[in-house]
Amino acid sequence: MRFKKGVKRQDRINWRVRYIEGDLVPSEEAALREVLDQPLVLLGPEERRDWLSRLDGVSLVSDGFIPFRDNIDHAARHGVKFIAQPGGSTRDAEIEAACREYGIAMVHTQLRLFHH
Repeated sequence: MRFKKGVKRQDRINWRVRYIEGDLVPSEEAALREVLDQPLVLLGPEERRDWLSRLDGVSLVSDGFIPFRDNIDHAARHGVKFIAQPGGSTRDAEIEAACREYGIAMVHTQLRLFHH
């Protein structure tokens, strides 16, 4: 997937995730086509399963705490095995328990860079 010049790095990452997940609504699919430098070829169900089955050992880093367990559930589906995040959520114990369930190693950096 090649993006047009000027598409920001984080936007490219987000589009790739959405592409692999395969749940683009029509307006999102049209928006993705607009930022690509080549025609969009969607993944079929078998190609998607194959791609996702090979994801393993992925690291996830956040500059803000991870607030909800479903973030961990979702990360585990994408092969995440390592997480670094500041900690400090009122749900840290729930997040840590979810990581243990999935065998995900997590560290609290104690450094929060994301502020509202």
